[in-house]
Amino acid sequence: MARTGGRSLWLAVPIGMICLAVVGALGWLAAPQVPGVVGFIGDALRFGSAQNVQAEPTVPPAEVITAEDFSDIDCRALYADDLWAELVWSPDALLSQTGAAPVTAVEGLNDLLAPVVAVTCGWRSEYGTITTTLATVADDAVTVADAALRGQGFTCDTTETSLTCSRTASGEVEVHRIRDGVWVASRESAWHPEDYAARVADQVWG
Repeated sequence: MARTGGRSLWLAVPIGMICLAVVGALGWLAAPQVPGVVGFIGDALRFGSAQNVQAEPTVPPAEVITAEDFSDIDCRALYADDLWAELVWSPDALLSQTGAAPVTAVEGLNDLLAPVVAVTCGWRSEYGTITTTLATVADDAVTVADAALRGQGFTCDTTETSLTCSRTASGEVEVHRIRDGVWVASRESAWHPEDYAARVADQVWG
């Protein structure tokens, strides 16, 4: 039997209107929640971004060695990574960290400068020995050290506030640097890492 077209249309129109009414009602009920949902999503995105920023690693500022505060200074602080590795990995390397006075061949130099020692680093390996001392000295130390060291055959480069003196003799290299009230004294015996004293100075004063 064939369907009657008019009857089908009569049923479809009311059903379609009812569906539209249901959809409209649902939309009306959901509308108050839209701002909250949008706000939640925005907060989540902002929080996620903030977390990503906070998680980025930061590089701590380089430690600056000054004459005012030596309370936490140890031998590691005197050496850049490359020089430290070179020393540590030398055959049979041993490090002794003390508060001993600077090692020097210049008799009476320590008495003249009266250093307050922060740390003395004594290295020993199959190559030889190296000793470096970091200390503070009085304001007139540059003038006093210049006269004393030149008199013992050291070559010195001196200004009003700084001094660099060095001497090489019989396999011994001795270098003294004084700047801003800080004295770095190094003595190398048979063991001579390249530019050792200069690299230590760069680490101390930058």
